[in-house]
Amino acid sequence: MPAISIRGQEMPASPIRKLVHLSDSAKSRGLKVYHLNIGQPDLPTPQVAIDAIRNIDREILEYSPSDGYRSYREKLVGYYAKYKINLGPDDIIITTGGSEAVLYAFLACLNPGDEIIVPEPAYANYISFAISAGAVIRSVSSSIDSGFALPPVEDFEKLINKRTKAIMICNPNNPTGYLYSRTEMNQIRHLVEKYDLYLFSDEVYREFIYTGSPYISACHLVGIENNVVLIDSVSKRFSECGIRIGALITQNKALRETVMKLCQARLSPPLIGQIAAEAALSAPEEYSQDVYEEYLKRRNFLVDSLNKIPGVYSPIPMGAFYTVASLPVKDAEAFCAWCLSDFEYEGQTIFMAPASGFYITPGKGKNEVRLAYVLKKEDLANAMIVLEKALEEYKKNE
Repeated sequence: MPAISIRGQEMPASPIRKLVHLSDSAKSRGLKVYHLNIGQPDLPTPQVAIDAIRNIDREILEYSPSDGYRSYREKLVGYYAKYKINLGPDDIIITTGGSEAVLYAFLACLNPGDEIIVPEPAYANYISFAISAGAVIRSVSSSIDSGFALPPVEDFEKLINKRTKAIMICNPNNPTGYLYSRTEMNQIRHLVEKYDLYLFSDEVYREFIYTGSPYISACHLVGIENNVVLIDSVSKRFSECGIRIGALITQNKALRETVMKLCQARLSPPLIGQIAAEAALSAPEEYSQDVYEEYLKRRNFLVDSLNKIPGVYSPIPMGAFYTVASLPVKDAEAFCAWCLSDFEYEGQTIFMAPASGFYITPGKGKNEVRLAYVLKKEDLANAMIVLEKALEEYKKNE
């Protein structure tokens, strides 16, 4: 039998989806499974986007331009201006989800063996994309004890060597919900400028900030404009995960030209997705406000409920719609699997993502889980009852 590639062998399974087979089995047994493992919002997509898809009047579903429709990119200029991110349409390349934007950024900026410094825990797919590009992720560790604040800048600097080419952040953060302060962003800016690094900044959750602290985009950092690559997506802000529309944004012309070669090779981003995404930009302000207020209520409820369970601790996330919680178990992944395979409470169980899969350093996050508060409050309340009952039962035999 032919061998699998080294790249394929090194590719990790997603901590978000690796237990899906157990979830499917639980459902086949008639259980209600509360999905807190994945950032799939249950809130409705803007009606204007649904209507735009329903009312498509075309005889041909053609290729779009490789960098996306200009009309959409022009409207995005106005969207970003609301956040004081000043761009032109040519600075924006439409991608097949934010995932493709990350992958293309890595492929265009990094050579095999080049290193990216990433605060951990981090979005797990960054590791997969780095492996795909032949790059190496080096991590600086944040801690649940400090609410996952940015590690000291000295920790970054210790890792910088001749192979270091980039720093990657997610702000607000997935999986922790941490929001980087102006001071922290300026510390990163200093390192990027000092060592002439790329700064990849995933900012898909900018709509969801639950504190008075300001949103500081990498694009706000003066003096490193040609070093910054902004990653974006409509999946979360408009509940449009399935249309697969993201964006890679940079003022670095040479980098854009390089990314365009990759875009031309894959031909074009999704046509129908762009139609929906462009229409969603016309959604009324009430839509975004209602979504924001709903997530704020869910955050407050979930974190409060978690911290009432004996032995469980969750810091208060300041953004996004995730939190990482520590559990009173030795191996959270084994516990998560057990919840799906061997436990039920009144015909219900819970699906969580083991947080160890969001760490680069082996052994870290062993007793932690990531939970997405993307379900209505009633479901979250039931899920927390199930979690408490599961922990009580599990600890009897651990």
